Amino acid sequence: MKRRILVLAALGICALAGSCRREIAPGPDVWGVVNGKEIHREEVEKLFRSRVNAEGPAPAQEEALSLKLSILDELINSEILLERAQKMNLVASDAEVEDKFTESKSPYTEEEFQKKLQETGLSVDDLKSDIRRQLSIQKLLNREVVAKISITDEDIANFYNKNRAQFNVTEPQYHIAQIVITPRPDPTVHNRKNDKATSEAEAGRKAAMLMQRLSAAADFGELATDYSEDSSASTGGDIGFVPESALNQSDPALKKAVLEMKPGQVTQPIPLKGGGYRILKLIAKEAAGDRQLSDPQVQQAIREALRTRKEQLLRSAYLVEARDEAHVTNYLARQIIESAGKLPDAK
Repeated sequence: MKRRILVLAALGICALAGSCRREIAPGPDVWGVVNGKEIHREEVEKLFRSRVNAEGPAPAQEEALSLKLSILDELINSEILLERAQKMNLVASDAEVEDKFTESKSPYTEEEFQKKLQETGLSVDDLKSDIRRQLSIQKLLNREVVAKISITDEDIANFYNKNRAQFNVTEPQYHIAQIVITPRPDPTVHNRKNDKATSEAEAGRKAAMLMQRLSAAADFGELATDYSEDSSASTGGDIGFVPESALNQSDPALKKAVLEMKPGQVTQPIPLKGGGYRILKLIAKEAAGDRQLSDPQVQQAIREALRTRKEQLLRSAYLVEARDEAHVTNYLARQIIESAGKLPDAK
């Protein structure tokens, strides 16, 4: 009887408190916790400031909070994967970080680089920390996802036979992936983060954020899946081969960018006529002519296409599984809900 009374009393206390499982935030500056590791407000605010155009109009409170939620979600996912990388001794070395930092800095003069740091509000240490995180996560995914992908000769032959017309090339073709950002969200189009710009200013900030992440070694296909605002988001931005004649009907700036690119390169954001931006990646070029399955380049192109598709699927599944196994509390999301989207201290 005494044990039963104690249990009922405990349940009563839980009911008065709202929920036994509800966790109290460690402090007002803690916006998220991943397996006991705190993510602080300043981490989110710093990235937020780097992605907002200081010379443009300040975002509305709702827009700012939406972006901060998205940034916090990125940090949560990164922390989950980084913890796994640490447990597997896959953290990037200082030498690897320095090499990548030098590579990302190389397109700029020292003056341009310092100006870029001032504009984003980030320090060299911030950039190197982000590079270490991205490289470590990529090492993890290479071992846990990429290494497990196997494309057989039978897979290649089946793809070739089902898409035979695709290999009768009558003119030069360009294999392109894209990230599209629009100032007017389309309710029929979705990306993995359900992240959509709602104004031209927000589209500009989003484009700047994506270029920053690409320069820090983020995967183009992953960013397209997370952020692109057109149907190609579901394929990691891959829109397949585009014939040269189709480029003649496109924006001259877009055509010029594609023709000047080398495979593997990524453009700067290209303004769209109706507003917004498009970021392109050239995956491969193909000259005109009939392509046979015996052609090693055909086999390689098919292999890469199949590998990209499978990698996108497995990466998404791996992140979902990792997140399910982690203990995550998003205090910022809770505050936004409890305040009906009107945090008094939102910036």
